[in-house]
Amino acid sequence: MSRTKIHYECQACGHVAQRWGGQCAGCKAWNTLAEQSGGTPRAGARGGYAGAATGSQVIAATAVDVSAVPGTATGLAELDRVLGGGLVPGAVVLIGGDPGIGKSTLLLQALASLIAAGVKGIYVTGEESLAQVVQRAERLNLAREGLALMAETEVERIIAAARREKPGVLVIDSVQTMHTESVQSAPGGVAQVRESTAQLVRFAKTTGTALFLVGHVTKEGAIAGPRVLEHMVDTVLYFESENSSRFRLVRAIKNRYGAVNEMGIFAMTEHGLKGVANPSAIFLSRAGASPGSVVMVTREGTRPLLVELQALVDQSNLGNPRRLAVGMDPNRLALLLAVLNRHGGVATQDQDVFINVVGGVRISEPAADLAVVLAVVSSLRDRAIEADTVVFGELGLSGEVRPVPNGEERIREASKHGFKRALAPRANVPRKLPSGFEVIPIDTLQDALDRTR
Repeated sequence: MSRTKIHYECQACGHVAQRWGGQCAGCKAWNTLAEQSGGTPRAGARGGYAGAATGSQVIAATAVDVSAVPGTATGLAELDRVLGGGLVPGAVVLIGGDPGIGKSTLLLQALASLIAAGVKGIYVTGEESLAQVVQRAERLNLAREGLALMAETEVERIIAAARREKPGVLVIDSVQTMHTESVQSAPGGVAQVRESTAQLVRFAKTTGTALFLVGHVTKEGAIAGPRVLEHMVDTVLYFESENSSRFRLVRAIKNRYGAVNEMGIFAMTEHGLKGVANPSAIFLSRAGASPGSVVMVTREGTRPLLVELQALVDQSNLGNPRRLAVGMDPNRLALLLAVLNRHGGVATQDQDVFINVVGGVRISEPAADLAVVLAVVSSLRDRAIEADTVVFGELGLSGEVRPVPNGEERIREASKHGFKRALAPRANVPRKLPSGFEVIPIDTLQDALDRTR
């Protein structure tokens, strides 16, 4: 009688070990090795699908058709923006987010819209009953005609049904509930998630079926399962939202068909998710100018966006003053305060400094540097910056203000929303300004401080 082989897999990175240990040798995480029975996953389980549609032949580069494949509109303009213009045949999209944020709602709406446009689709649920999915569709006022549903968690059965039905779009909700007979472990494990995803991706690439995968997230905010899961798909989308906000942000972390860091904005209503066509108007819902408040122009993917940045500077009673930033990197804030002290002569060593980006937007580009320091100075001096002024620019360590990409587009966006003035790097001043708009060129931090006294 043959003895069953036992090995141990890391639940964080998928590293395989022959003996149990407290720490994974691959990712150095503690207490993540779990016992698995049977052989290790096949070496070819992760790959072999990208070029399967063209076979295993060597093809000259001049013989490859490079004509652009038109994307199919999903009926949700904000989702199309994040996807890069639409849904490409054979594309595999992984969408993750917190429980209850609206992942299933968004995909059900998109699938119903695609079916109404003549695209055949199947919604596979591994977590809910078919009655629950139908009830959600009725709450969203979606048409049930043509909507094909399937309650299944075994990948082989799903692929067999999809080969019979030949859908254009396949939705899997969620990938963590899927399992395959080729791996002897419980659903949700690293090996199961990896092999199940590999089989579904191979099917999508060989048949040209667009595939949506819903992924759970961990408490740290990353998609649960092995990190290789994000490398296997074409597009990775993250759902983000503040706890008290009705707005949902869909951000592209990876996209082979469009811009990375592209962002779509939705509003959650009683009839589902509605796209927000003019997000700048939402993030600028302020009564007027106030000390510590500055409007800046940031870019999310290909779209300029006006957001309000607020600063609060207060006398500290602690030996180590607090530095808190919501919506931006706290380390960047500490760096900017040091530059402000050294080259602007404004000391905040005995002050608590709090920064907040209104609306739940997270700013990662350095174009916010000049707005941050001016907001801090405005709060410290209790003197407001004009309500019709926007600010953007990168701040160097020697106090110089550097240009940022797409300065002309930022200025046009500000002018479109009624702003009359901009503090911007000199190199970003366009040759032709919008009617009635003024740009004040800034070379150094001291220039900006002098202009706002």
